[in-house]
Amino acid sequence: MLQSAGHLIVRTLEAHGVKRVYAVPGESYLDVLDGLHDSGIETVVCRQEGGAGFMALAEGRLTGRPGIAMVTRGPGAANAMIAIHTAWQDATAMLLFVGLVPVNDREREAFQEFSLTGWFGPTAKRVMTIDDPARAGELVAEAMRIAATGRPGPVVIGLPEDLLVRQVDRDAAEAIAPAAPVPSPGEVEDLTARLARAERPAFVVGGDGWQSGEGRELLAFAERAGVPVFADWRAYDAVPHEGQAWAGWLGYGRTDAVAAGYGNADLLVFVGCGRADVLSDGYIKGFDAETVLVTADPNAVMHSGRIDRHTLATPATFVAALAAVDPATARGSRDDTWMEGRAEAQRRTEAHRADASISGEAQAMDLGIAFGELDDRLSGQAVLTFGAGNATIWAHRFVKHLTPASLVGARNGAMGMAVPAAVAASLIFPNRTAVAVCGDGDFLMNGQEIATAVAHGGKPIMIVVDNSIYGTIVQHQEKHYPGRPSGTRMANPDFAALMRSFGGHGERVETTAEFGPALDRALAADSAALIHVIIPDTVMPPASSDVPADAELSAEGARA
Repeated sequence: MLQSAGHLIVRTLEAHGVKRVYAVPGESYLDVLDGLHDSGIETVVCRQEGGAGFMALAEGRLTGRPGIAMVTRGPGAANAMIAIHTAWQDATAMLLFVGLVPVNDREREAFQEFSLTGWFGPTAKRVMTIDDPARAGELVAEAMRIAATGRPGPVVIGLPEDLLVRQVDRDAAEAIAPAAPVPSPGEVEDLTARLARAERPAFVVGGDGWQSGEGRELLAFAERAGVPVFADWRAYDAVPHEGQAWAGWLGYGRTDAVAAGYGNADLLVFVGCGRADVLSDGYIKGFDAETVLVTADPNAVMHSGRIDRHTLATPATFVAALAAVDPATARGSRDDTWMEGRAEAQRRTEAHRADASISGEAQAMDLGIAFGELDDRLSGQAVLTFGAGNATIWAHRFVKHLTPASLVGARNGAMGMAVPAAVAASLIFPNRTAVAVCGDGDFLMNGQEIATAVAHGGKPIMIVVDNSIYGTIVQHQEKHYPGRPSGTRMANPDFAALMRSFGGHGERVETTAEFGPALDRALAADSAALIHVIIPDTVMPPASSDVPADAELSAEGARA
């Protein structure tokens, strides 16, 4: 079939089942945009390249298929870098298409010229440039495969402006289902024996690849085998937050009781993630335990310390292999005391929400109560999205997840992800509620993407917690430089009025009593909505030690 290289790229994306691309247009890839004109792929027109990249990352995380972002050269690519770094550290599959200068203009410091490989090489799985128009479809198919296999991650594809219009006699490259590694029977038998021998075993789940309900199956097996299940930072939608095996999440904002339980395990089975710094409290907890690593990454990137067995598998293939294991065999002589103790620590965390936000004297707005009300309204079914900052900790602590593919947050700590991720979630799942939880600093990093939501019919809800400071940094300043705040205060607009100016529903609340009714109106609004929550700059997140630990956990916490 005779067609331009730009159109061939679009046809190949169609062949791979791509439903949306997130783009900021540029003259450097006009022929691809022209190909999208007649395509069934929705072109989501974004307002900044960082927002487009974060939307593509959210697509990858929520669907399991690489998300697609398209930007122009130079400044556009620079803005998109934050999403590539996030996708790399978070191990999330996405493709970034970047328009480039014409071939004959290379190495002449042409308008917006830059080094694609120099910029993205260290933070992408692969950087490739389409220098042969006839191979455009082939390279896109290869990029889709690379992004999704092994340890998922971002692939960057350069599109020279002049080559895109060349006519080629090629058909779209067909999608090839990536081969997922499968545990061998011997590896399954070895794990079963290790679980049976252990007195205090634990699963730790994380990463991407839990979209199809694998977590519920793993949790059911773990409960029958007497094994608690912990979750990694911002990956805790991997398993539903219910039952006797659910032991809570690790990382920033975790409670001491939950972290001490993890640290007291004598066997740790990591599934889809590794022992990285955040879940281990900065490479401290869990390093003495016997360790089984279950990932699709043969290089074990972002796992530190001991590995007694490394099984190559995805969450799906690992959980499928567990179907052949009798949970009673994996339990051995172990009773439920260990598992139930971890579940009880997590239940105390959830029950403590009513007054956890208060430090010192009571404040008009209690975020513990507010996010408890959010949890009651959402019933574990919504998609929650997060950027970075202290404001997210209340939702992490008190809003449960019962449905897979229900959390998108920057695991690398990038700010500005909450709003674009919620926009993408509302387009991907139009029948589910998408809620962005952000601080005032995080919101204004990509708040312009409200316009994208309105233009494409998205209806996310945004909760903006406003204390007019960069709260996380202030918290560190008070610890290391008490009484000397510097460079952390902000002047904010009326965020509710800003949402209304885009045509959405916006409200401002300053008391706990106002929050619930405002939330009900936001949920009922047939539009994007925003709740502007005002808190004093003295309110800090619930402390990690706010949930009392039992005697066993307290002793272990001191030892670990």
